[in-house]
Amino acid sequence: MAKIHLEVLSEQEIDAIHDGTLQILRDTGVMVHHDEALELLRQAGADVQQDTKIAKLPERLVADSIEQAGKKYVLYGRNPERTARFGYGDFVLMGSPGQYSWIDTDSGNRRLATRNDTNEAIKLGDALGNITIVGSMAQPREISEAWRDVYLTGELVKGTGKPTRCWIKNEKTAGYVLEIYRAIAGGPKALREKPMVEAFLEPISPLQLPKDGLDIVREFARAGQPVSIGPMAMTSGTAPATLAATLAQENAEILAGVVVTQLFAPGTAITYGGIPHIMDPRTSICSFGSPEQGLMAVAMVQMAKYYGFPVYVNVCLTDAKVPDAQAGTEKGTSLLLAVLASADTFGHCGICGTDHAGSLVWLALDHEIMDYVRRVARGFEVDTGMVAADVVSKVGPGGNFLAEEHTVRHFRNELWLAGPAWTRQSWDGWAASGGLSMADRLTEQVKQILSSHEAEPLEDGLIKEVDSIVKAAEKELGPESKG
Repeated sequence: MAKIHLEVLSEQEIDAIHDGTLQILRDTGVMVHHDEALELLRQAGADVQQDTKIAKLPERLVADSIEQAGKKYVLYGRNPERTARFGYGDFVLMGSPGQYSWIDTDSGNRRLATRNDTNEAIKLGDALGNITIVGSMAQPREISEAWRDVYLTGELVKGTGKPTRCWIKNEKTAGYVLEIYRAIAGGPKALREKPMVEAFLEPISPLQLPKDGLDIVREFARAGQPVSIGPMAMTSGTAPATLAATLAQENAEILAGVVVTQLFAPGTAITYGGIPHIMDPRTSICSFGSPEQGLMAVAMVQMAKYYGFPVYVNVCLTDAKVPDAQAGTEKGTSLLLAVLASADTFGHCGICGTDHAGSLVWLALDHEIMDYVRRVARGFEVDTGMVAADVVSKVGPGGNFLAEEHTVRHFRNELWLAGPAWTRQSWDGWAASGGLSMADRLTEQVKQILSSHEAEPLEDGLIKEVDSIVKAAEKELGPESKG
């Protein structure tokens, strides 16, 4: 069976982007808002201008850092059989690490997110089979931002056996978050041997590495946790007006992050986050669903594979505000492009519009789209048995194949059997069952899961230990917000 494989860049075009990247890093450099990182870069041979915080990176340093970085890793849930594997050819879907606004499941209205939204999102993420990493999805207004990520991490590890993720605020909260994962793993050594969480570094386009992001990377990498690096350069906004130039700048920002990460902790495993966007020229708003985003995602997969890294791309996203035809077109097309290009992980699931809100219905929709796309990516076998000329001859003209042993043996594996979120009914059957849209059916499915699903429980002793860490973070970092 031939594997479907998609590319948009030739070898010469990959070389051109790589060469442009090296020129940017060597001649322009990156602004590094972190004193320790600047000193490490200077010691490693970079040309560091202390007054401007600009570091110009020689080609040899970039190449050595790429070679030194880990290229594969596994994230473990508190159930060690629930894993997310990067660099192994798996498809990894992650729930959003957190949105400030929320689409209410009952009313469809947008409002501020709450703790209950987080708890429901964790339960749903635990239940949906295509969601590999459960994100906190919501940024609950009742909890102060000063320690919210610690609270969310506690809720995540209590609420699911899968790998988990939320946005980390700074170095102080990173310490508490790691303390929770060490408690679940069984200590620092156990967490190092079986990582449970990755740091996310978002360089600020154009060409800046932020202090808080590097503080978090340093803490996580030195604790043996992998690092994902993903700038969001915007074509014609925070990056040049051509896709090729955007790719070169984005690549430079990622590789600068790789260099600093390896200086903090040599051998740290990396995911290459090629997640550029375009700025819509009419509205000046970042677009999540443009056709260019899908094209750049495929190109970013090729660049990541050129260096040997697993890759994260921003696809299965949309600019639509409701689950309509625009949403299906933008989400399905971009996800299919990235899957056929062999990306490892794909955007953050459960997002409405351009980070306009989180939603349980959108999370369920992303799960369903991945199910569909997986079937396309699998392809189909062709051999004598699968061509089955003998079965056709046996049935002959005018017959049917319903009762044939060949049909019984193959149809479940050969055909994608759509779940209850999809309709394949007759018109009359669909109308008689309520004439529901896919969004309506997904809403019903979400409510059914929330009413019936129970995640595997965390043992009482660990619950108390996690809660005590969260309480300590609250006491040190700030009181509960009255939101």
